[in-house]
Amino acid sequence: MRFLLWLLLAASVLANVYVSTFSGWGDGGRIAGQLATGAVLLGSATGLWATRARRDA
Repeated sequence: MRFLLWLLLAASVLANVYVSTFSGWGDGGRIAGQLATGAVLLGSATGLWATRARRDA
């Protein structure tokens, strides 16, 4: 599960770089692509945070 979340995190970062730099989309498409990749990034980061190893102090 955590491997999949890490994979999604890395893929969303790479996709965001592609959308913002190389895609050649117009302004609306670029904004929509960045919103979509940002949502995946936030979702995977939240999942990783929720499944982290907890230490009892």
